[in-house]
Amino acid sequence: MNLKDKIITLPEGPGVYRFLNSEGVIIYIGKAKNLKKRVSQYFVSPDRLSTKTRVLVSKIADIEHTVVETEQDALLLENNLIKRYQPKYNILLKDGKSYPWICIKNEPYPRVFLTRKFVKDGSLYFGPYSSVMHARQLIDLIHSLYPLRTCTLDLNEEGIKSGKFKACLNLHIHKCQGPCIRNIGEEEYNAQIAAIKNLLKGDTGELIRDFKAKMQEAARELDFEQAQRYKERLELLQNHYSKSLIVHPSISDIDVFSMVFDNYRVFANFMRLHNGCIIQTANLEFKTNIEEEKEAVLSHFIMEIFSLTGSLSSEILVPFLPDQEFEGKNIHIPLRGDKSNLLELSVKNANAFKFHKLKQEEIKNPEESKNRAIISLKQDLHLEHFPVHIECFDNSNIQGTYPVASCVVFKNGRPSKKDYRHFNIKTVVGANDFASMREVVYRRYSRLLAEEGELPQLILIDGGRGQLNFAYDALTELGLQHTIAIIGIAKRLEEIIIPGDPTPLFLDKNSLSLKLLMNLRDEAHRFGITHHRSKRSKAQINSVLREIKGIGQVTEQKLLQRYKSVKRIREAPFEEIAALVGRKTATLLSDYFRKHSTGTSGDLPVE
Repeated sequence: MNLKDKIITLPEGPGVYRFLNSEGVIIYIGKAKNLKKRVSQYFVSPDRLSTKTRVLVSKIADIEHTVVETEQDALLLENNLIKRYQPKYNILLKDGKSYPWICIKNEPYPRVFLTRKFVKDGSLYFGPYSSVMHARQLIDLIHSLYPLRTCTLDLNEEGIKSGKFKACLNLHIHKCQGPCIRNIGEEEYNAQIAAIKNLLKGDTGELIRDFKAKMQEAARELDFEQAQRYKERLELLQNHYSKSLIVHPSISDIDVFSMVFDNYRVFANFMRLHNGCIIQTANLEFKTNIEEEKEAVLSHFIMEIFSLTGSLSSEILVPFLPDQEFEGKNIHIPLRGDKSNLLELSVKNANAFKFHKLKQEEIKNPEESKNRAIISLKQDLHLEHFPVHIECFDNSNIQGTYPVASCVVFKNGRPSKKDYRHFNIKTVVGANDFASMREVVYRRYSRLLAEEGELPQLILIDGGRGQLNFAYDALTELGLQHTIAIIGIAKRLEEIIIPGDPTPLFLDKNSLSLKLLMNLRDEAHRFGITHHRSKRSKAQINSVLREIKGIGQVTEQKLLQRYKSVKRIREAPFEEIAALVGRKTATLLSDYFRKHSTGTSGDLPVE
């Protein structure tokens, strides 16, 4: 697979990309708001690149990527990976950059301050923040709401009781409440610290409501400067993100494993965290035997990572437990909180890896991809036979007028257009999709039976349970209910409906099975709409020309072959039309057009 094809299949969300050389060594790591768009820029216009970047591009042999939730997470993960791998083309640009945290110090009367150092002394850290300006604005907001101490004094109880400390200027200008001279009790002070913790965790609902009320009150009193200050604080709180999954102080030295299954293939993702930072990520693919259980596959995946990295972290997060124990390792399934979110991020990367691989294979070998879709469909629907021949039905009408139906045929996962069929509804009056579906299904397969034609293995009905039940009744009447499998697909949630089963089946939205069924449904809808429009257009033309007494089908065809539309016939000179169809017919047309003229646009009414 060449680089161009790999770029086509990159996701369009935020993430981090890695360029590798021919020896598999990472030579550059970058972040992107849109992975596909950013990586494409290196290859679309090489003339616009700098000399150094052109050299980098010439050495790229492979591309890897990791998806994340936000652009800020991409920035932080890029920083972590650059520090670990030190790629050749990043080193001069990225030199140990660290990001700011907000620290609530573990001490009596805690201070709240900005720091770039993470010290494990029992203090609480919030962040990291990709923007130091954002972190400073939060610190300013905190100190404007809660006048906390900023001094580094050791405010022990004995020193305060003995009067060892003296109040500084901050007390007199109302920037500190003077805990050093017991101007505020420890309980009251700690209540403010608890409120700050909630603010930094994102529990800001009450504070936001308070700022909104104060902003509106200031505006009513025409104090617009004060209202603007409250508005700025409000926006800061609303835009505040309190933590990042990519770097989080409460999570340290953990391995995360996740897997996504697709028939007998497994797409797996591994992430390693050290000192609260994701420092390593990898995607692997396995092929399993029919008898192999997912728990055994997970054990194999963990051992593979151990062989590649030479170690495992003491704590391991998994979506389900492996079939064997690993001595000294705490392997568990996280149920909530940050660790559960980390596992979800790993699953998201496994799904992205699966999509990327299958898309690459579809580009490289489309025939093999179609075969996989048929195999997947047989497994997902529990069919007795491979659905190599599938037919899909769709109804089209507008308020019961010009009712038609379409049948499209896919063989070996591809459209067989020579087998497509249109149906004009003959026995149903008005807008009755259920009865119309029953009619066309019965007509289609009664004819195939009479002509000993090839029957499909699967029928897809575009509609809900009502259309499906009526179609199933038609098959039952023909005695085919056990010969041909039949399902429906509902448009709103893409749910699969099976006769007799009250619970719909939901397929993975990225699965080959659902994509094949949606392709069939969309093709049947397109084919049916085309026929419906054609029939409606012919009926509208007939309603205009045929209603003129003295003009028959031959004259109508002659006029339309020459002028193509009724509007052009109306605008043509009288003598020109008379030369084509005779003066008598030309007079009939002229009198009709004059009678039905609007006096403005001259357009005929369409009936």
